[in-house]
Amino acid sequence: MKKARAANRVAFQVTASPKSTVSLAGTFNQWDVKRHPMKDISGTGTYTITLMLPKGEHEYKFVINGNWVVDPECRNWVRNTCGTLNSVLKVE
Repeated sequence: MKKARAANRVAFQVTASPKSTVSLAGTFNQWDVKRHPMKDISGTGTYTITLMLPKGEHEYKFVINGNWVVDPECRNWVRNTCGTLNSVLKVE
């Protein structure tokens, strides 16, 4: 039997124009842009989502109005197969 890996609560945040369409895609959701939509609860353009992620490294990007962007607050990146960068988060 395979042991389940412990998960940790991880908060993601990005700034975009109010009323934008923003989502989070990454290795943790098979890069599915529809699976984790982000919300701007305050209406000020600060989009957030909190996920439970297993320990390990996770590559991700924000998708803002159809444009894939790295996390401007994350300084860890890796080049992807498209020749652009993905943000990398290490969950301990």
